[in-house]
Amino acid sequence: MEPSSKKKKAKAAFNPTESAELKRLEQDLITEEGIVVATKGRHAIHCLTVIGTIEGHTLAPDSQKTTKYEHVIPQLVDIEEDPGIEGLLVILNTVGGDVEAGLALAELIAGVSKPSATLVLGGGHSIGIPLAVSARRSFIVPTATMTVHPVRHSGMVLGVPQTLRYFEQMQERIVGFVAGHSGITAKRFTTLMHNTGELVMDMGTVLAGPQAVEEGLIDELGGLSDALRYLYREIEKKS
Repeated sequence: MEPSSKKKKAKAAFNPTESAELKRLEQDLITEEGIVVATKGRHAIHCLTVIGTIEGHTLAPDSQKTTKYEHVIPQLVDIEEDPGIEGLLVILNTVGGDVEAGLALAELIAGVSKPSATLVLGGGHSIGIPLAVSARRSFIVPTATMTVHPVRHSGMVLGVPQTLRYFEQMQERIVGFVAGHSGITAKRFTTLMHNTGELVMDMGTVLAGPQAVEEGLIDELGGLSDALRYLYREIEKKS
C-alpha cells in the first residue's frame, strides 16, 4: 500500500450541467447588468462599465440607459475584498448624471487598493469626468470626447443666496476631486468649465481625446490593450 502522502488526489468530476449553468450566469451578468466577471487572461481583471446616465437618488426614465450607483457600490466593495481579483478596469461611455452619485462612485474607485485604470470610449461627460480620473491611470481613445461644464440643476430652484452657495460648494467639490486625481490644475479646469465661446446653449468646453491628454485631464491616449498592458505591468510589480 502506498503511503498516504504519495497518494494522488482524485480529480473533481466534470459536470457539464454545472458548467453550462455558470456560462449562462456569466452571460446574464453581461447582457442584463453590464458586468464582466474576472477575466481569463494571465491576470484576473474585473471589468466595470459606466454607461448612459448615472442614476442617483431618483429614477431615470425607462427609455434611458443607466448605471445605477446602488448596483456599482457593492461591486466595488467585492473587488476590494476578493483576493482572486487582481485589478480593476473601468470603461466609460456616459453623458453624466447625478452629481452626488457620480462623486460617490469616483471616491470608491479612488479608494481601491488594487491596480486600477479607466478607459473613456465615446464620451466621459459632466460628472463622468471625476469617474474618468478616479483610477490610478486614465486612458482615452482619440475619438472620445469630454464635456466640462458647471453644475446644472433641473426642477424647482429657490432664488436665494443659500441656493447659489450650495451650487458653488458642489462645484468646488468636483473641481477639487478632478484636480487632485489628474494633471490639470483647479484654475484651468474652472476656466474650461466657464468658457462661453464654444457651446451654443450652455457654457463649458468639449475636449476630444488628444485635447484631454494635452490639458492633463487624462493621463494617456490609448485603447483597451494599452489599459490592460498597464494593469498587467502594475500587478506583476507587486508579485
